[in-house]
Amino acid sequence: MKLKLSAIALAVAFALAAAAQAQTPATKATGPDHQRAEQAAADRKARSMEQERIEAQAKAERAKCGPMKGNEKDICMAEAKGKEKVAKAELDHKYSSDKVRSERKVTEAKADAVYDVAKQKCDDQKGEAKDACMKQARVDRDRAKGQAEKTADVKQEQRKEDRAATGGTAEKPKKQ
Repeated sequence: MKLKLSAIALAVAFALAAAAQAQTPATKATGPDHQRAEQAAADRKARSMEQERIEAQAKAERAKCGPMKGNEKDICMAEAKGKEKVAKAELDHKYSSDKVRSERKVTEAKADAVYDVAKQKCDDQKGEAKDACMKQARVDRDRAKGQAEKTADVKQEQRKEDRAATGGTAEKPKKQ
């Protein structure tokens, strides 16, 4: 009986000791890994705050459009949405590891924003004038996107050449 009681008491003591050990805070880690983790957390917080600022600004821009009527309101809303898309693309570019691709996305967002506003402005016109306006807006957007793609391709090629010249590992060509 005494042996069983002692064994139970010992098991309870070990269980409580393990629980107490788990609750004590670990010593603060230092070193490069810890610093990188802290920097990443700070970057996430800064990005989140910037995202909230962009959304608040977009909401204020859309609120300005509230009292407007008709096509004037549509143009105002297209401008507000375009500014928001461009700001978000620029934020992504700021924190991106692939600067070439994200820069291209910023340029495309700008082209799309200009196109959406131009499309709304074309709605004021009638008949052939409206068709010509819409066609010109599409041509301008496609030209801007094509230029962004061409610039991105050139920068990507230059990046590959720089890697090869400095002894870095060149990227493998993608299968098409």
